[in-house]
Amino acid sequence: MPHTLVEKLATNAAVGLGAGEAACSGRIVRVRPKHVMTHDNTAAVIPKFLGLFEGTGRQPRVRDPRQPVFAIDHDIQNVTPENLGRYAKIERFAADHGIDHYPPGTGISHQVMVEQGYVTPGSMVVGSDSHSNLYGALCCLGTPVVRTDAACLWATGTTWWRTPRVVRCVLTGRLRPGVVGKDVIIALCGVFNRDEALNHAVEFEGEGVACLSMDQRMSIANMTTEWGALAGIFPFDETLRDYLLGRAAYFAQGRRPGTRRAGSLGGYTAEDAERWWERRRACSADPGATYHAEITLDLSTVVPHVCGPNGVKVMHALPEMERRRVRIQKAYLLSCVNARLEDLAEAASVVRGKRVAEGVEFYVAAASMEVQREAERLGYWRSLLDAGAIALPSGCGPCIGLGAGLVRDGEVAISATNRNFRGRMGSRNAEVYLASPAVVAASAIAGWIRAPGAFGESPVRASYRAGEQGAASQVPNGHGRIVAGFPRRIRAGAVFLPRDDVDTDGIFAGKHTYNDALTPEQMAAVTFENYDPAFNTLYRRGDVIVSGRNFGTGSSREQAATALKHKGVPCVIAASFSETYGRNALNNGLPCVECPGLVEALHQRYPGVSGGTVRAPEVEIDFERSVVGCEGMEFGFTPLSPVAQELVAMGGAELMTRTALGAG
Repeated sequence: MPHTLVEKLATNAAVGLGAGEAACSGRIVRVRPKHVMTHDNTAAVIPKFLGLFEGTGRQPRVRDPRQPVFAIDHDIQNVTPENLGRYAKIERFAADHGIDHYPPGTGISHQVMVEQGYVTPGSMVVGSDSHSNLYGALCCLGTPVVRTDAACLWATGTTWWRTPRVVRCVLTGRLRPGVVGKDVIIALCGVFNRDEALNHAVEFEGEGVACLSMDQRMSIANMTTEWGALAGIFPFDETLRDYLLGRAAYFAQGRRPGTRRAGSLGGYTAEDAERWWERRRACSADPGATYHAEITLDLSTVVPHVCGPNGVKVMHALPEMERRRVRIQKAYLLSCVNARLEDLAEAASVVRGKRVAEGVEFYVAAASMEVQREAERLGYWRSLLDAGAIALPSGCGPCIGLGAGLVRDGEVAISATNRNFRGRMGSRNAEVYLASPAVVAASAIAGWIRAPGAFGESPVRASYRAGEQGAASQVPNGHGRIVAGFPRRIRAGAVFLPRDDVDTDGIFAGKHTYNDALTPEQMAAVTFENYDPAFNTLYRRGDVIVSGRNFGTGSSREQAATALKHKGVPCVIAASFSETYGRNALNNGLPCVECPGLVEALHQRYPGVSGGTVRAPEVEIDFERSVVGCEGMEFGFTPLSPVAQELVAMGGAELMTRTALGAG
């Protein structure tokens, strides 16, 4: 049977498959990724890891110290004793267990993982961060996991993974001058904004791929996360081969940051790169592979766009924005999607000899220290600073709402980051647009959103066609097997969040992410404050939450599920979920039910309401019959798999792993 590239890479990483078996789409398998990356959240993973061994009679031991990689990047501007102590704790743990560690200032974790050779073609590399999709630029199955997964991976080397459906994205034509990878992914998010890629993996193919540089591929793969995808993978072609050979030459010089341990798997040689190239057929889909859908995009029709404000799926052409003359107070060139050398070079060419407009703060941070040093050598960094840019250390910073330069009430910002959810980069009463580095730089100079040159208005040529796996079908329901300990039914009050794309920043704000001192009660108290400050006046403990499509999109922060568990929420019902959020929920023993019929019925019951929180009628979830009852009506949902039920019945992945370790 022919397989997609995603299925082949997942099969390579899978353990326990029989001869001839494959990790086909929809199948839950156990996988052993080549690496698992954690950043500042390593401090929260450590106690989870140690807790796995409680009561087992075994000493805590990392199963394979070469598998984890620590790269600190999120809250590096925070020099309080508490945060410095947190970083020292991570460094000690790395030293004690022989784990590769990259300290604050080395760079953004995903850039470090690629630069330092942990991401290689044909492998599977996961990270406890939602933008681990970036690794797909190197023909690697890069996908996010969560803190609980990371702890279990440290302890056992494996975790569970459901192979997603796959969308084939065919790129044709060539980019016109001044158009970059960020414009491509903004176009894809804007044109295909009805969940076409939600919880899928995307395989990029076509003659248009050849015109994309590695930096551009990293931007596109990175923001497939915002498109709703679990992975975005590019082919192994001559461009990637040349990149690997260039990095191998760098590694041969021996100039490597961080603390590397004996037996480290980071780095590779020119011989390794050539060996991978000779075996590249294993890094491509089989002829005749079946896809859920096929998308085509003519790159020659893509022009610079911006998306927003405060949403990734709303796209505006630059000529339209220029006519509106939207004034800005903040501009940002930073983050794991757009702060590499090409991005800095593009921005430097726009600002050279000019000055940032009065009343605008333009913040710049390189994706890594290596990138910054090269930008300094080539004069790009000096051009940006001479124009009035404000340098920040190489890390996430404002992108996640940490450190200097956050947006304030009433401000408008243009940003080369990957995410602009309300309240993420500072005040929830600000507006943030996303754009390419050149547009950000030009806007910083002008004081309003504009392009660095003239681009005509022309429609993006793109198409969508459902494949054999994508034929429409009814939501299946029927008598499902219930595992021991899983509830057969839940009867509860309900609160309705009548909006699609309720993101994790809205559920659990980024400013709380690294406050490990929050008690369960405090975590429960701050839920949904970015979505609707009035939520807690309507919610009653034990209520089921009901919401629209793509619930839990955005950051992979596990607290967005943990906090709901602490709040007493017995179940979340939505038209659809971000797969990463669903994974978080199951790992915390919180069941999620996809029931679009109920959501549509509630929309009809409350017409004209498109935000906020509404008290809804009581619901009864019958897991045996796979139906949700509400006001005499019943709506079918897909039965929860035995693996999902076992995770809930066991109280989550940590307790399940602890039991397995004790039995071993």
